[in-house]
Formats: sequence, structure tokens, C-alpha cells
Amino acid sequence: MRFLDQAKIYIQSGAGGNGCSSFRREAHVEFGGPNGGDGGRGGDVWAEAVPGLNTLIDFRYMQHHKAQRGQNGMGRDRTGAGGDDKVLKVPVGTEIIDLDTEELIADLTEVGQRVLIAEGGNGGWGNARFKTSTNRAPRQSNPGLPGIERTLILRLKLIADAGLLGLPNAGKSTFQAAVTNAKPKIADYPFTTMHPGLGVVTVDGAEFVLADIPGLIEGASEGAGLGDRFLGHVERCAVLLHLVDGTAEDVAEDYRIIVGELEGYGGGLDEKPRIVGLNKTDALTDDEIAERCAALEAAGATRVMILSGAAGTGVREVLRAMKREIDAVRAAEATGEDGPWMP
Repeated sequence: MRFLDQAKIYIQSGAGGNGCSSFRREAHVEFGGPNGGDGGRGGDVWAEAVPGLNTLIDFRYMQHHKAQRGQNGMGRDRTGAGGDDKVLKVPVGTEIIDLDTEELIADLTEVGQRVLIAEGGNGGWGNARFKTSTNRAPRQSNPGLPGIERTLILRLKLIADAGLLGLPNAGKSTFQAAVTNAKPKIADYPFTTMHPGLGVVTVDGAEFVLADIPGLIEGASEGAGLGDRFLGHVERCAVLLHLVDGTAEDVAEDYRIIVGELEGYGGGLDEKPRIVGLNKTDALTDDEIAERCAALEAAGATRVMILSGAAGTGVREVLRAMKREIDAVRAAEATGEDGPWMP
């Protein structure tokens, strides 16, 4: 299945049915009178987060979504049937944004979460509603209200506990393949990873979800390379693992490039807990490793860990450090949400 993390759709809720103008015409009935029923209510448009989806590809080929119109009212005081609702099933982590106002309508982060995005129109009144003591035979009825039309942007941000960052060929896919059951494409040329991927990490009996995004290059925040399009997938992560290729000529410059792109992107990514991993150390001597660690610390890296995704050295220590950060962040979030009331 092709990965797609953004789609533009057009939605329209159902219009209400028209009210009916009708009178009783029965044999042997001395007095008739109005008996026109109301129109049925139009269907609503809902969005619901469902399990088992990780792409918005279905909305690429089906961009128009309309709820059913309410039926018109009928004689004998019969109300028209209401229109069926339209439910858009989206992956967990989908943001719904109004294209015209750029308003964030909803952020569906849990399975089963459901939000109303367009309300159906009310049905019109039949002429029976307008009968009064002075107006015994009204011929007035109301049309149903129209539905709501909106153009929306669906944007998927993967739900992951930790995210991988780095320049192309920094070893992100190799690391993910080594610590999860994911099978990312691995090759010795840049931009091997074209789409984000998720994998489940198990360390010391605990699990967390790890996201790998395509490599960034200098100027990504301005659209260079694959741009910063996929950085949104690590916005929800509790910790970021910044992998630096230890065999690169200037590891400090590689580190500064990624930090600069995080600052250029915004969204608080540059403020997230970040672990710097000096990767591919199986190809370095001890003196070269010490030299590169010192260069990274001089460039501003506060925590540098030594590892090799291919050889597996230092990987478990990195995973344990990531898990500690995840637990600390989640505990802080829980305290902030459910802590005691403060004036």
C-alpha cells in the first residue's frame, strides 16, 4: 500500500427535506385542514479514527464525500426520513484542517475518537405547523436548510514514542531494522528511505514505538531534497535520536545542519529531548571515536552515545536511554493533566 500523509477533500452535509403543503380530502369528513408533514433532517459528516490504517491513500482517489439529503415531508402528517450520515474513517494521528480558515478542526489521536465536521441541514416545516386559530387553512411551508460545504486538509502525523533523525546515509534504517521487526530498505546511496516507517522496540521487557523518517539535508526547511514534509511525523515523539555518521569528514557540521533544520521547522522540535548517537563506530579506531565525540560536544551536543547499528554495539544502551526519556516525558504529561488543582 502506498504511503500518503496529506490529502485534500471536499465534504458536504445533507440538505434538509422540504416541508409539505397538504390538506385532508376524505369522503364524509366535514372539516379537513392542513396535514403537511415536516421534511427530514440531512445527514451529518463525521470523521472517526480507526485501527489498522496508516495512510491517507484512500482519500487520493475519493475526494468528494457527501451525506444523504433528508426526504421531503408528505401528506397525512408524515415526516420525511432523515438522511444517512457520512463517516470518514481515518488513521489515528490525523489532523483535520479547514483549507479556507486554516483552523485546526480536530486532532484524532485515539482509536474510536469521533468528531462532527459538518452538520446536516434541518428539515423544513409542513403547513400543519402554521395552523392557528385565525389561519385555519395555511398554504405555507418551508424549504429545508442547505447542507454545509467545506474543503478540508487531512494531515497524518504518525503516533510514535521516539523518532530517528539524521542526514541521508546516517544509518537510521539500519538502526531501525536492528532494533525492530520493521523491514526498511537499506542501501549505500542517499534517500533510500522515501516514506516514514514505524517499528516496535522491545527493551528490558518494555515496548515503545520508533519512527524513522527520510533523511534531511541542508535547506530542508526551505524545501531542499525531500524538504521538511516528514518532520511532522516526529512532532508527537517524546524523544528524538539524532544519528550522526561517524565516518563523515566533519561530524560537527553534520550535527549543526540537522539542528539548524529543526530550528527552522519550528513546532518545538528543537526543544524536545534529544540523544545524539555517533553511529558506524565499528569502522573507527578508539582515537577517532574520542576525537569525533569531542567535536560533537564542542558543537553543542550534550549527550553523545557511541553505537553501531550494523554491528549491534552500544545499541541496547541507547534504547535504554530512550526508554528513560520516554517514561519521564509521559509521566510529566500525566502529572500535568491529572495533577491536583492549583489556583
